[in-house]
Amino acid sequence: MTANDFIPKSYSKTIESGSFTWSSPSNIALVKYWGKKPNQIPENPSISFTLSNCKTITTLSFSKKENNGCFSFEVFLDGEKKEGFKPKIQTFFERIEKYVPFLKEYHFKIETRNTFPHSSGIASSASGMSALAMCLISMEKELGHAAPESFFLKKASFLARLGSGSACRSIEGHLVLWGEHGAIEGSSDLYGVKYPYPVHDNFKNHQDTILLVDKGEKQVSSTVGHNLMHGHPFAAERFKQANSNIDKIKTILKTGCLEDFAALVESEALTLHAMMMTSMPYFILMKPNTLEIINKIWAFRKKTGSKVCFTLDAGANVHLLYPENETESVLKFIKNELVVYCQNGHYICDVIGLGAKQITS
Repeated sequence: MTANDFIPKSYSKTIESGSFTWSSPSNIALVKYWGKKPNQIPENPSISFTLSNCKTITTLSFSKKENNGCFSFEVFLDGEKKEGFKPKIQTFFERIEKYVPFLKEYHFKIETRNTFPHSSGIASSASGMSALAMCLISMEKELGHAAPESFFLKKASFLARLGSGSACRSIEGHLVLWGEHGAIEGSSDLYGVKYPYPVHDNFKNHQDTILLVDKGEKQVSSTVGHNLMHGHPFAAERFKQANSNIDKIKTILKTGCLEDFAALVESEALTLHAMMMTSMPYFILMKPNTLEIINKIWAFRKKTGSKVCFTLDAGANVHLLYPENETESVLKFIKNELVVYCQNGHYICDVIGLGAKQITS
């Protein structure tokens, strides 16, 4: 498919007003992407676990307006009007207008809330933009655009990508790949695809406990970080490494080797932060407590033979990944040894989920 396939020819119905509500999860990348080409195209493919409990719930209310000359919308987070969010939504609408050409015909009220701290290294932009994209797709269906459900899911992922790259991996679950890769059938730079191959039982109901080391605003936005990959001295080798790791994780997901999974996922996390630390300007998003937790995990794994491992997003928080049968022992480890390194002792227990869900009254 090409981007032009998502441009609708016409709508068969008109609607005056209404609303849709969607819940969409965050996701955590196992093989990371860091660096973008124009139009939100990734420099390398990535694959992620879709989460279940860390999600954004968005209600999009709309009413027909007389003047179609500009975008008209207001944004609320947890019931509070957020003018600071408007530039990002404005940019998003500008990017997607030709794919959902009804945008200027309506005034929108966007009401959103997260089940986790905003801007803390948990991908709130991924869940937020994917939830908004699903609301817009629901609206397009109501306008009478005829297409198979599979098309609408692809288009929702396509639209979400234009708001936040990783958002395209939050539409479906539980494993989603974004970025064209020769070894993954159907993979695309334009949207995320459900991982199409068998996955070993070792990864069914895989657990993710997020240790909230720092719940504050990130020092550097992901957009700035991605842009710093342009001209980065190690960028080309990093993109090559990520492509190779997609091949490797495909084998790991088939065989169920948790030792190999840990080695690859932890290496990917540390490589992501290494690219940040070696860009110009350089920056460090890990905190001292992030490193304390990592060393505790390594010591615990060596002592007990546990299959627990970690990954990091573009922030200080640590995602602990472990098989379901280790839930009791790992939670005990967290409470006894790791919670002291979490801000206010906070952590979130999550499990691999299935993607966005519509909420109806």
